Amino acid sequence: MYSRRDFARIILAGAPLSAAFAQTGFAQRKINSTINGVQVGAQSYSFRDRPLDACIQAMAEIGLGDCELFSNHVEDPGAAKLRAGIRPAPDPSGSMSPRQLLRYWRLNVSLDEFKAVRKKFDDAGIGLYAYNLSFKDDFTDEAIDRGFQMAQALGVGVITASSTLTTARRLVSFVDKYKMIVAFHGHSDVRDPNQFAKPESFAEALAMSKRFAVNLDIGHFSAANYDPVQYIQENHDRIVLLHLKDRKKNQGDNTPWGQGDTPIRQVLQLLKSKKYPIRAFIEYEYRGTDSAAEVKKCFQFCKDALAA
Repeated sequence: MYSRRDFARIILAGAPLSAAFAQTGFAQRKINSTINGVQVGAQSYSFRDRPLDACIQAMAEIGLGDCELFSNHVEDPGAAKLRAGIRPAPDPSGSMSPRQLLRYWRLNVSLDEFKAVRKKFDDAGIGLYAYNLSFKDDFTDEAIDRGFQMAQALGVGVITASSTLTTARRLVSFVDKYKMIVAFHGHSDVRDPNQFAKPESFAEALAMSKRFAVNLDIGHFSAANYDPVQYIQENHDRIVLLHLKDRKKNQGDNTPWGQGDTPIRQVLQLLKSKKYPIRAFIEYEYRGTDSAAEVKKCFQFCKDALAA
């Protein structure tokens, strides 16, 4: 087992561009959403009802200063350009399915577009911590490599991924090549041993590489009938990021916070009391009215839970 100090060195080594941004005036303007020592942010998937610029605006207005960027917020505009016939060279021949278009876009889009996305976050005073790109079993090695280049252009050292153990084995050489962390995101499907849901699946992946980590979704973990408080206590040295949401046990529904079985308050209190350097990101997923209004409620829940 690697110590927290060893793991911190790995993360810092994998984020040279992020460190560079900290040396600029951006650090002076950054929105501070740390509450009693706990860094609270948001997964931009929470704002999936709006494009990237509106997502950034909503985060700034709410006061969230840290973000995990959902790939669709970058990729959807690119795929839309392709559908409109605006294609980066070389221009493909013949018609392509939406998935083929997206694959083509990923391999051919200029990395300057990702640098421009980073600048938008910097200008808003929001830190960009991780890029959420879920490597799938059908990704070619070229597509995987390109994903790491995208994260590098965004200036992050962490990629979060809803992936499989099969794909995790293929990622080992890439995390070493780019000196980045891949943090695996879990769901609640405990029937498929290739998915990340059970603690044993996470343990198997962590044994593959010292650069693999856990992006624990405490809602999904609770829905699978596991205890996130216990898991965090036992594995905090390999967890870099939490997704905060509320779900019922036994594969139950997403609910407004406080109405499900997920111990969100206890988890936040654990981070606070133990001073674990694990980021806690809001992932709004229950059925509500407006994403900005609902995320604001979730952020207030965090403030109340972490009150002195």
